[in-house]
Amino acid sequence: MSCVFFQRRFLRATSTWLAVAAACGCWSASALAADDWADITEPMSGEPRIIGHHGGACLIGAEQLPPEGVGYQAVDLVRNRHYGHPTLIDYIQRLGQRVEAAGVGPMLVGDMAQPRGGPMPSGHVSHQSGLDVDIWFRLDLPPLARSERENLAQPILVDPATNRVEGVWGADHATLIRLAAEDERVARIFVDGAVKRDLCEREWDDRSWLRRVRPWHSHDEHLHVRLRCPPGATECVGQPAPPPGEGCHTFAPTPRPEVYPSPNRTLPPACAAVLNP
Repeated sequence: MSCVFFQRRFLRATSTWLAVAAACGCWSASALAADDWADITEPMSGEPRIIGHHGGACLIGAEQLPPEGVGYQAVDLVRNRHYGHPTLIDYIQRLGQRVEAAGVGPMLVGDMAQPRGGPMPSGHVSHQSGLDVDIWFRLDLPPLARSERENLAQPILVDPATNRVEGVWGADHATLIRLAAEDERVARIFVDGAVKRDLCEREWDDRSWLRRVRPWHSHDEHLHVRLRCPPGATECVGQPAPPPGEGCHTFAPTPRPEVYPSPNRTLPPACAAVLNP
């Protein structure tokens, strides 16, 4: 990865994390907790159980995504963030099969969750419940050895001056997002406002899936998929359903078209036994 790409990704992730930490007044406690959760290298055995919400949760019975499969390959494996609820594993593998059938892959699967969920020391405030996954917009790579999938360049595909997609962006990227959004288990897919605009301006036989695709800042090189809480997961706290309609009137990333209440970043008390059984 070039210095420009590294600096942009690092500064973006760091500034987001620090802003949230400052807003909730939890600098040292959050950082310490995140380091503790990141030190855990194995899932906790047991029936799959999500405790909390995407921005403050832990996970029991997580599964690790196989590093490669039909239509996909996982990247940045040394981060050890390719764990999730079995529902997420199934979602990614089924999406990979559809991507393969559509001839637009292989897709690159980025961060999911840590082995037991919980906060991460860098890169994300969410991704704690095992129901979130980042899928890169890069579709130009052949199958690579695992060692070759570390620190890959992640090109920005949006021109901030025009708020339009640019460069290699094309129909295959739009197809990838459509395939990802058509699964009924999806709660939301976050993309840059310019990406949402491009999707809305295209002709689609079925446009119902556009409702799940929401514009959000800092998603100009990947899409972020968030699944709904699985049936029977009573301790899992999901997001409200997105507003009715296609959401095609909300393109501009600033101000943010959807404003959510700031979630409580404190982990549920039951997570203490997941961190230290």
